[in-house]
Amino acid sequence: MTDITIRGAGIFGLSIAWACIQRGATVQIIDPNGAGAGSSGGIVGALAPHVPENWNPKKAFQLESLLMAEAFWADIAQTGGKSAGYARTGRLQPIADEAARALALRRKETAKDLWQDAAIWEVVPAPQSEWQPLSPDRHLIRDTLSAHMHPRQACDALLAALAARGVAVQSGAPDKGAVIWATGVAGLEALNKTHTRSMGNGVKGQAALLEYNAAGSPQLFSGGVHIIPHLDGTVAIGSTSEREYDDPVSTDAQLDDVVARARAAVPALKDAPVIARWAGVRPRARSRAPMLGAWPDRAGHFIANGGFKIGFGMAPKVAEVMADLVLTETDTIPEGFRVEDNL
Repeated sequence: MTDITIRGAGIFGLSIAWACIQRGATVQIIDPNGAGAGSSGGIVGALAPHVPENWNPKKAFQLESLLMAEAFWADIAQTGGKSAGYARTGRLQPIADEAARALALRRKETAKDLWQDAAIWEVVPAPQSEWQPLSPDRHLIRDTLSAHMHPRQACDALLAALAARGVAVQSGAPDKGAVIWATGVAGLEALNKTHTRSMGNGVKGQAALLEYNAAGSPQLFSGGVHIIPHLDGTVAIGSTSEREYDDPVSTDAQLDDVVARARAAVPALKDAPVIARWAGVRPRARSRAPMLGAWPDRAGHFIANGGFKIGFGMAPKVAEVMADLVLTETDTIPEGFRVEDNL
């Protein structure tokens, strides 16, 4: 049995704990603020791929993780009895004009090469449906790789599955064995204090939850806004990206603008009431990819940070890679994801 200490109970910390337990490790999770207390306690949950072109290790890693997600969350739900609200229902995006449609059609061909038989990227006529974004070209981009889940429900599902395996989040405890630091913005700030060059920073995001039932429908992306039809009969709208802010958890007129843009893009949401507003700070590594690997000059300590906007989509693969590294010393971290890439 291998002892593992995980500091941080956000999506990376909880997912890595799950992967390590599945391989027979003894795990303790420590977070003085509790599970999902930071940006992992958000409400949007878009698991959407980058465009299928200009392929790089980040896009390849994301593709693998998105394809792992269905089995990953199903296993967790079966073990703990709670659903993450996961659904792979695809995504619709509007097309502005003929030039944009031509670009989308070229991406259809690159998707065939890059995604193979795993998913489709295509251009389709706008359907006769209320649940779609307005599209000047009267066509939509449709992909079948995108999925979504509810972040808070996902953290609760992981907690239930971990509890079923005898693991709970503790507020404090001494380290045992290898230590994995998945401490989000606080972790980036701690790293910055010991390095002359910034290794990352927090980016505030604001999101809203609307009362509108489109459960089972595709997610929508229009004008930079994610519109997510959760399975619980709500719709999440998000989000802002704020490098400068005074209050990390307050919402303001910037969120009002996001909601207004969503209503303009999807007329079906015009009268849907806002039932919740959320704000939090997401950890962005300097490389813009998740930061994974051994902590330099600190033997036995490891870092998993920088999920930013794609942390939930990356979590299944991040968990696998970190479990490989810590438990078997198998290093499969791709180029651009390493801690030293941010030094």
